Amino acid sequence: MDLIGQLATLLGVALGAVLSMATTMILEKARWRREQSVRWDERRLTAYAEYAHAVKILAHCYRRIAVAKGIAASGAVPLEPTDEVLAEVAEAEVQRSALAETVWLLGDVKTNTAAVRLNHCLWHLEWLARELPTREQGGWDQAYEDFRQARHRFLELARTGLGVRGTRVAEPVPWPPPWKGDLSQGTRR
Repeated sequence: MDLIGQLATLLGVALGAVLSMATTMILEKARWRREQSVRWDERRLTAYAEYAHAVKILAHCYRRIAVAKGIAASGAVPLEPTDEVLAEVAEAEVQRSALAETVWLLGDVKTNTAAVRLNHCLWHLEWLARELPTREQGGWDQAYEDFRQARHRFLELARTGLGVRGTRVAEPVPWPPPWKGDLSQGTRR
């Protein structure tokens, strides 16, 4: 083989090795990014779910206290605001606050904004249940509906941020359900 043929072969082998190495590096980097994405998505999912659950627990406690005080209509078992109950609720609020920090560290801007709005709605329920003065004129029912909408918005944005397609339910479901009837007047259907 002449020198030019040997150089061409050597150059081809070297070029093939460089291209193979570059391709491997690109594929490894893409694999690493996918693994990181899955890792953070799992953590985001856990953070969103735990935070949403903590918020729901607190809202339920505030509703039960409001029912016990006659602020909210029935629909939840009354919970007398004893010192022990209030201490448990305060501990649940500390837990919610810690979970919110994780949401803010891992969440996207829209979901974090929805979490802040949800916190405000939750605190409004707390103030109403504790009978603290507020500027809002809508009362418990309006505050609770605002809370439900804010929670729905948070969950909707969390799902979008995680790439979960679809919606929570296929169509609007009325609340209260028709089987419940109007319990404030003592009638049932």
